[in-house]
Amino acid sequence: MTSSRVCKATLLLVLAASTFAIVGCASGDDAASAADPGELTVYSGRSESLVDPIIGQFADLTGVRVRVKYGKTGALAATLLEEGSHSPADVFFAQDPGGLGAVTGMLDTLPDEILDAVPDWARSPEGRWVGISGRARTVVYNTDRVSPDDLPATLEGFTAPAWKGRIGWAPTNGSLQAMVTGMRLLWGDERAGEWLKAIKANGAHEYPKNTPIVAAVGAGEIDVGFVNHYYLHRFLAEEGEEFRARNHFLSGGGPGSIVLAAGVGILETAENRTAAEQFVKFLLGPVAQGYFAGQTYEYPLVEGVATSRLLPPLDTLARPDIDLSRLGDLEATQALMRSAGVLP
Repeated sequence: MTSSRVCKATLLLVLAASTFAIVGCASGDDAASAADPGELTVYSGRSESLVDPIIGQFADLTGVRVRVKYGKTGALAATLLEEGSHSPADVFFAQDPGGLGAVTGMLDTLPDEILDAVPDWARSPEGRWVGISGRARTVVYNTDRVSPDDLPATLEGFTAPAWKGRIGWAPTNGSLQAMVTGMRLLWGDERAGEWLKAIKANGAHEYPKNTPIVAAVGAGEIDVGFVNHYYLHRFLAEEGEEFRARNHFLSGGGPGSIVLAAGVGILETAENRTAAEQFVKFLLGPVAQGYFAGQTYEYPLVEGVATSRLLPPLDTLARPDIDLSRLGDLEATQALMRSAGVLP
């Protein structure tokens, strides 16, 4: 039996034992009710193609009927705020901590056994959300046109005239906006605004999201791009080592070295709290953590789960000391970006 199947079998036994314990404490109609794990409604800011396989495994293992509403993290956070206490959502699975921070007042406190599974930096200080996987900001570069030795150590280096017309970025993308929010926290609004204006003045090419940036770098249309680290590895998996792009992790730290955590929170109004907690525990278990490490090339956040051999260890990155829970002020970030002329 493969290690993956062993993990799945172990998890199934644990979940089955948990269900048995619940049923064992009930009788009659209560037992019949307890035997049905019910429905779970998840609002997912992570794309369907990315997380549907792992959500499907959870449903298969537990019998929980999972309904998923997919959308962009920011838009789903706005929906949750609009719906308020009438939201049908049990769980919010966000692409970045900014979205979770925006709705933190709607999230319930998670049990210590869930929070303690990840490092302190990858969870809410108030215990209202927990990171599932790490997504490092990086600079992807064309290997034919750029030498790693010529790349700046920080984001500020890309404001130099030498990079004019050679940069790609995605101002409307949630991850870049989360990075800019971190920039505001680390640098202050004035310095962050100056950087935004300088990159725009340097002729940065705009893209709707990370994937076309990496494609453009690989094709030599631009020389560098500001992206999350794992997009490159999807191209390498599909096109092989001949793909003409690689990642550069900024050694000087700062906002360009932020490691964002995709994470989850349980709504205070969740109707199926039991299934919601099971779902979060599953995402932090060996099957899901192994999936994110091996299939999506993200950083697992649970100790003992191996990182992809293609990635530098997480503890070797120049990650700045920043409270990810403070990345929820997206409205102020978008206002700053508009004033800098990089958002309409």
